[in-house]
Amino acid sequence: MRRALIPLILLLSACATTPQPEGERHLPAAAIGQTVMVDGPQLTVVELLEDSRCPADVQCVQAGRVRVRVAVHLGAGDRTLDLTLGEPVQVADGALELVSVQPDRTVAAEAIAPAAYRFSFRFDGGY
Repeated sequence: MRRALIPLILLLSACATTPQPEGERHLPAAAIGQTVMVDGPQLTVVELLEDSRCPADVQCVQAGRVRVRVAVHLGAGDRTLDLTLGEPVQVADGALELVSVQPDRTVAAEAIAPAAYRFSFRFDGGY
């Protein structure tokens, strides 16, 4: 009987989930032209405005930045915003932020195709 309980206990423990810390929770990501829900607001990535991040194979004086244009769909209508990576912008009752951009810039000589980009966003507010 004891042998029969061990697989059952292992099976049940595999089903248990651990809540993710706030900084590690899944964040909505979208490609150019896609629409996502971001903890309240709905937004569409309109275009990549700038990707001047320093590639891994280059030593840069400045880290560079990423800017993207988004259309934020609110109950009162749409609003177009330019978001810069790591800089929150006030939207309605909270702050919208572009928090990550994939893929990373790895080689200076290789351009990233616009369709390869994925942008992750966070909205803090609406409490």
